[in-house]
This record gives sequence, structure tokens and C-alpha cells, in this order.
Amino acid sequence: MKVSKEQVRENRVRVVETASALFRQRGYDGVGVAELMSAAGLTHGGFYKHFGSKEDLLAEAMTCGFVQSAEKTEGVSRDAFIAYYLSRQHRDDMGKGCVMSALGTDAARQSESIRETFAAGIERQIAVLESENVTREELLTTIAQLVGALMLSRACPESSGLADEILEVSRARLLSPDSSKD
Repeated sequence: MKVSKEQVRENRVRVVETASALFRQRGYDGVGVAELMSAAGLTHGGFYKHFGSKEDLLAEAMTCGFVQSAEKTEGVSRDAFIAYYLSRQHRDDMGKGCVMSALGTDAARQSESIRETFAAGIERQIAVLESENVTREELLTTIAQLVGALMLSRACPESSGLADEILEVSRARLLSPDSSKD
């Protein structure tokens, strides 16, 4: 049965979006090609008709996630961005959350091209947030603090209370009037 070019395009988009969520949720090594294709509603054999390798898919999936994040934060104030980023909702929904906090350590262990894709995603997020009267240095510092706090919170058992404390303390500190002077 012949598949139309439009259907091929739609299938590819579905695979990339599915991979973006699964990679953020379980990490690059935590998702196999067969499982990923099944989650996208396609057969394992079709993977290599769309992608040269799993790494190629990772690059597209990261870009997809960064685009989704940029779209969600377009026009959002710094304070609203910080409040959401350091919320339990964001922490607990890794599949729809920030690529930087979910895949930063995975990207660091990948090829130069994957790290370049990751860096381009960071630049995209900075460009979205630069519309406010904030310097690049302040944005980089804020993003680093946000990502670090979220990663630490996710790494702690919820029952310890430390996971929430990290979010609360970091959020309060970043939203305090003096935070831009640090």
C-alpha cells in the first residue's frame, strides 16, 4: 500500500514529537527505537525510512522540544516564567517540560552535532526571553539557576521534602527584588 507524501510527513512529525516527549521523560538511553515507533503508532521497520540514526532523531526531538518551550514562553514575563519553571507541575511533567533540564546530561555525552543542536536551543530560549530589559549575562545566570534547581529537585525522592524545598527556595530567591544583583 502506497503512503502519500503528506502521510509520510505527518508520520515523521508524530515520531519526532513522540521522541521529544519520551526522551525528556526517560532519557536518550531509556528509549529504544522499537518502543518509540510503537508509541508513535508505527512499525519499527519504518524508522530508517525517516532517520539515518537514533542520534539524528535525538537532534530533531531536542529541536522540537526547544521550539515548544519557546512557544510557551513567548511574551511571558520573567517572574511568570520563573514561577512556572520552578513549580511542581513542571518538575513532575518531564515529558512536556524543559529540554535543558531533562536532556542536558544526555546531550553532554553525545556528539558535537548534538551539543551544537542543544546550544542552538539554549540560544533560542535566550532570544525569546531577551525581549525584556534583561542582559544576556542575567539571562544566562537565571537559566543556569533554573535548570540546576529543577534537575536537583527531580533527582530527590519526593518523600524527603527536599525536592519541594529546592523549588521553593530557588523560586523565592530568583523572584526576590535583589536577585538581579547577584
